[in-house]
Amino acid sequence: MAGDLTGTVTFKGTPPAEKEMTPIKDDPNCSALYPAGLPMTHFYAVSASGGLADVVVSIKGAPTGAAKSAPVILDQKGCIYSPTILAVQTGQKIIVKNSDPCVHNVHTVPKENEMKNLVQMPGGADLEFAFDKPEPFLKFQCDVHPWMFAWVSVVDSPYFSLSDKDGKFTIKNVPAGKYTVEFAHRKLGTKTVEVEVKADGATQDFAFEAK
Repeated sequence: MAGDLTGTVTFKGTPPAEKEMTPIKDDPNCSALYPAGLPMTHFYAVSASGGLADVVVSIKGAPTGAAKSAPVILDQKGCIYSPTILAVQTGQKIIVKNSDPCVHNVHTVPKENEMKNLVQMPGGADLEFAFDKPEPFLKFQCDVHPWMFAWVSVVDSPYFSLSDKDGKFTIKNVPAGKYTVEFAHRKLGTKTVEVEVKADGATQDFAFEAK
């Protein structure tokens, strides 16, 4: 028997102010993409209702299940990685695209996995990455444009999710049982709660608080 684990992650308090990405103005190719003004950082993606996006929700010690076979997409657009936070299963493909009119290099900076550093020309072929070992918030960076970062959490089971723009998440088809559920945000840290998933599923909300 298996059920879905669902919930909403929220943020209590006032999130830190985001900042203008000012280094972009020093690169003529990238700054030309922003005639109306430079973009802002988005480390704390909080909705009007307090929902917190980009939280990796995973079940610790989860049993082995069907692998997530569909690749995930990481794009370089406007001299920014999009999205900046991803979650994948070990072995799951990450397809990196270059939608910009300038060259990038895709440089992974792992602690547990193999490092790669590959050049990608404008209009060039997609690059493929996959990681064999679990690792939280593995960093992707562009050495050509030093403000460009993305972070990929690699999880060793298929039982994980990433909270959406409203803070909602769903982990599908979790075998019935008692588990430790981890909520991980790159800036706010990692917290765990104990959850029992029954045949009809379970709901577990969680709130991070301003530091």
